[in-house]
Amino acid sequence: MFKILVVDDNHHTRQLMQAVLEAENYTVFTAENGEDALEVMDCQHVDLVLLDIMMPKMDGYEFTKELRNAYNELPILMVSAKQLSADRKQGFLLGIDDYMTKPVDEEEMILRIKALLRRAKIATERQIIIGTIVIDYDSLSVSKNNETQVLPQKEFQLLYKLLSYPGKIFTRIQLMDEIWGVDSNTGWETVTVHIGRLRKRFEDWPEFELESVRGLGYRAVKKI
Repeated sequence: MFKILVVDDNHHTRQLMQAVLEAENYTVFTAENGEDALEVMDCQHVDLVLLDIMMPKMDGYEFTKELRNAYNELPILMVSAKQLSADRKQGFLLGIDDYMTKPVDEEEMILRIKALLRRAKIATERQIIIGTIVIDYDSLSVSKNNETQVLPQKEFQLLYKLLSYPGKIFTRIQLMDEIWGVDSNTGWETVTVHIGRLRKRFEDWPEFELESVRGLGYRAVKKI
C-alpha cells in the first residue's frame, strides 16, 4: 500500500486531504510544515508528498530544495492557493513533479497522484510490465513468455518512453529532442522510421499498439 505525506499548516486542509486519500486506500501521514515533514520521513517510509507552499518554519520551496539537494527523488505534488505562473515555475525549478491550485478538484488530484506513483515505480524498477510482457531498461530487452528481443538502443528508448505514459500523445519533435537530443542533426522523419520498425517487431503482440495521431504524433495504447 502506498504511503502519502500531507504537509500543510491548515488543520482543516490536512483533515480533508487525509480523508480523501484514505478513501482511496492510501496510508496517510500529516505534518504542519517542512521541518515536521522531515521528522516524519526520518521514521516512516513515504512514497509521495502532497505539499503546500506557505508554511511557518520551513515552507514548501525550502522543503523541496532540502530533499533535492540530498538527491531524494521522492515524487512531490505541490498544492497551493498561489496561482501565479511564477510560483509554479519556482516550484518546478526546485524539483517538484506536479502543481495544483486550491481549491483542488479531488478526483483530478487522485488521478495525478496515481500517475506520479506509476512513473516513480517505473523509474525505480526500470521495468514496464504489461501482462506477461517485461520491458527491461537495463538490458534493452522485451520479453514475453520464453521469447526475448534485445532492441537497438534508440528503438528501445522510443518504445519505453511511449509505454511509460500510455495514452499520452508525443509529437515527433518531442521524441526527437528527448531520445536523439536537441543538438542532433537527424531529421524528425527518423522517429517515423523507428516507429515502423517497432510496429513490425511487435505486430503479433496484442498487448499494446503504437498509434499514429493525425497531425499530432504518436501514443502507445495498452490493450489489456
